[in-house]
Amino acid sequence: MNSYATAAAMAAAIRTKTISARELVEQTFRRIDALNPALNAIVWSQREATLARAAEADQALAKGRDLGPLHGVPITIKESFAYRESPNTWGLPNLKNAKSPRTAVAIERLESAGAIVVGKTNVPVMLADWQSYNEIYGVTNNPWDLSRTPGGSTGGGAAALAAGLGALTMGSDLSGSIRIPAHFCGVYGHKPSLNAISMEGLLPGPWDGSPGPPMDLAVAGPMARDARDLALAFDVLAGATGDDGKAWMWRTPAPRHTRLKDFRIGYIVDDQIAPIASDVRAVYEKLVSALSKTGATMQQGWPAGVDVRSAAETYGYLLMSFVTADLTGNKPSTFDHASWLRYTMRRHAFRAVWQKYFESYDVFLLPSSFTAAFPHDHTQPIEKRVVKTPEGNRPYVQNTAYWISTASLSGLPATVAPIGLTEDGLPVGIQILAPMWEDGTSIEFAALLSEVTGGFTAPPAFAK
Repeated sequence: MNSYATAAAMAAAIRTKTISARELVEQTFRRIDALNPALNAIVWSQREATLARAAEADQALAKGRDLGPLHGVPITIKESFAYRESPNTWGLPNLKNAKSPRTAVAIERLESAGAIVVGKTNVPVMLADWQSYNEIYGVTNNPWDLSRTPGGSTGGGAAALAAGLGALTMGSDLSGSIRIPAHFCGVYGHKPSLNAISMEGLLPGPWDGSPGPPMDLAVAGPMARDARDLALAFDVLAGATGDDGKAWMWRTPAPRHTRLKDFRIGYIVDDQIAPIASDVRAVYEKLVSALSKTGATMQQGWPAGVDVRSAAETYGYLLMSFVTADLTGNKPSTFDHASWLRYTMRRHAFRAVWQKYFESYDVFLLPSSFTAAFPHDHTQPIEKRVVKTPEGNRPYVQNTAYWISTASLSGLPATVAPIGLTEDGLPVGIQILAPMWEDGTSIEFAALLSEVTGGFTAPPAFAK
């Protein structure tokens, strides 16, 4: 079985008994043994238990029982998710040996659909960087260039996918933690509509099933090498859970269109508020040119009423409210509730502007980052870091300001799709925004983009 096959193709091969689940998992482990040492993408595995689960999947099939759309498919998950008998340290050394008794709800859903977790992938400390390194597990490298970062905080997952280590990976995104690694590694990533996928069990340290904090920015979502696999995973993952599931029925709206020429596309490829490096901008401009030839309606510029500077300020406040909150209740937050409510009203107003825009347009395209993957830089504090571009050095922290914060603040779904390479051979991905709850539209557009971009390409050093 080709290690770069889609999740759907792997599941189909298992159902037709072209390969068994156990054989596919064993093949995946052999590939991990051969390639992961150079990447350090997968940092934990439990092989005996995993092989036993694969054998159970084969036994179920032999008895005529299909476990679901991911029957026997090997996947990886972000280290930050609780998973039975594994640590979810978030890079904190004091949690190295603290194993969780429960599995996060999203991961349970993937397993219930037949997926087999072959390992957990590396993260930065507290998921707070666009590089993936920590004292426990070390540094993860980008398969396109080992001297560069694969991104963060789902950097280990993106690197593993690009190298053919598993068919899917599960990540999370607050400040681009799915989108930037997808862009840096040339894979597909989906930041879903806010609260579409359960976040229960995504926290540092052992999880016993207790409720986590309410989320107004962060989400959990899938990454893949094929956009159709994103759709497959999203259908498995999304929907009400727990008490909500007793009353709420989930329905994923169908994509608005199934042909590129039928889409009404808004886009922006650059803005002086956060200029795009010329090598990355050239790839975006090539995509716009290709799309204009499909017959699709194209309109350049930010939507009327979208104030990106005000949005970035609002996002910054809500982000800091979250990251500085002491969820143990040991000390008061410096961000008061009244202020949080005012900024939340701004957040809702920002989403409303976008929802109005999507009455006339179907998707909106914008950059994922101002740069392609950059060399490892662990300088502290983070504010001192710079990123070299053809136009000169840029502030490292500028990655969130505008390009990433737009979808995070609004809660809109955002799919990243690979669209080509820079002259230096580094991947570039485009963000595709869609209306709230219409995740299928951004994912379908990402899938259709492969008609003009070619879709996923394996890193040359890992292509075999």
